[in-house]
Amino acid sequence: MDDLPPLDLSADVLSLTRALVDAPSVSGGETALADAVEAALRDLGGLEVERIGDAVLARTNLGRPTRVVLAGHLDTVPIADNVPSRLDEATGRLYGCGTSDMKSGDAVMLRLAGRFGVPGAEPAHDVTFVFYDNEEVEAVKNGLGRVARERRGWLYGDLAILMEPTDGEIEAGCQGTLRAVLETRGRRAHSARSWLGVNAIHALTGAFTALAAYRPREVEIDGCLYREGLNAVGVSGGVAGNVIPDEASLTINFRYAPDRDEDAAEAHVREVFADAVAAGATLTVVDNSGGALPGLSEPAAAAFIEAVGRPARAKLGWTDVARFSAFGIPALNYGPGDPQLAHTREEHVLVDRLQPAEDALTAYLSGSTA
Repeated sequence: MDDLPPLDLSADVLSLTRALVDAPSVSGGETALADAVEAALRDLGGLEVERIGDAVLARTNLGRPTRVVLAGHLDTVPIADNVPSRLDEATGRLYGCGTSDMKSGDAVMLRLAGRFGVPGAEPAHDVTFVFYDNEEVEAVKNGLGRVARERRGWLYGDLAILMEPTDGEIEAGCQGTLRAVLETRGRRAHSARSWLGVNAIHALTGAFTALAAYRPREVEIDGCLYREGLNAVGVSGGVAGNVIPDEASLTINFRYAPDRDEDAAEAHVREVFADAVAAGATLTVVDNSGGALPGLSEPAAAAFIEAVGRPARAKLGWTDVARFSAFGIPALNYGPGDPQLAHTREEHVLVDRLQPAEDALTAYLSGSTA
């Protein structure tokens, strides 16, 4: 879609969510929607606006003592016959690709921009809005990462709120995630004369034993309970039905609490599989992204929790809050979508989650309580 109808930021949050969902923006194809968002933000007249590729940045410059950064991605996973949106009034559900992850959150952000990004608005904090591209694909393409590299100052603030789907709960920080591959080597032989070979698949036994015996750690940080997990997520090996395999590999995913950094996470994984490596396996870390501490002791985060009126819980998963945490900025996940529905064919958002999310953020940015 090259041209989209203008976005009406005065429309209610449900209508705005539908308008966003009805504008397809699969990762790599966000340009038209980014154009519409940029135009709507520029028309408000009270924001500094900048475009970085298909990321749209906007902020107030009112000289407030504190700044809050709101961020949300514009892209979705591939459409699964679920665009345009469909409203089921009987169940109060809005169906469509991106309804949960995370165009309902983007709609809330646009509503807030329409309220606080106009001349004469008096928010209690300066506000930065970051709408970015390519979150649903490989990290090297991530638009927020590009902004961090090229316009880092746009991401600075006293608190960052990522509008990821949390079903209206506050999810603090995030886990780190590490992927590693264990590889074993053997010697091929005919399976009828297996004693002449060395079975590489069998050589993975020590690694599977270590996984079966592993007991994941639980750690509480700022009142949030993070549960770690170390799991096999892929295994490969085998040549033919009558051949002893000479190569095999096991892919492992470690989800770790944010009190570990990347080096500590890798050291832990290597310790768990030390016996397998000693027996001849090789372990290669192929991806390692650190998590984010919740930072709930920071005044800005505590004030947001008060405005929402609900306690924070741990974010079990990795999100872009980690990019803010790397800059020393406390960051939270908060959005109206349900994370369990993200990326599904039946993706939807409950209509009654939309207005409370907007109201809570309005109260916070206004300096009042919900």
